[in-house]
Amino acid sequence: MKCPYCLKPDTNVIDSREAEEQSTIRRRRLCNSCGKRFTTYERVEGIDLKVIKKDGARVPFDREKLKRGIVKATWKRPVSMADIEELLNDVERKLRLKKTSEVKSWEVGNLVINRLKKVDKLSYLLFASVYRDFGSLEDFQEEIQRLIEDIDENS
Repeated sequence: MKCPYCLKPDTNVIDSREAEEQSTIRRRRLCNSCGKRFTTYERVEGIDLKVIKKDGARVPFDREKLKRGIVKATWKRPVSMADIEELLNDVERKLRLKKTSEVKSWEVGNLVINRLKKVDKLSYLLFASVYRDFGSLEDFQEEIQRLIEDIDENS
């Protein structure tokens, strides 16, 4: 592992522990060249997931692309990076538990939307507006009305 500060490959692991519901290993490292410390995370890659897009194209599941979309939706909202990572881990775990290694893009979107709705309603609405391709104010109004009805039912 190269040091992110001096880019030398001479580093040692000084501490390892499980993180994020035992799906990730957190490693604390020390660079033997510059003496700085840094943290890395190690995750099992598992099965290569393919996402089937609306046009039928099959693309590799891209956790970072999904993360960028969630980060945009939660921008300036009370949602921490730890919350986002937990959401991503949960979505990825659910996808990997499926019997097939191919999933439809709408399945991925629905998993994210259902979790975002529980984390932050406005972030959910922002993500849904892109995912569901809202084209008008009426689309927003309809979704807001559904949210209000859900809140009323659960109260």
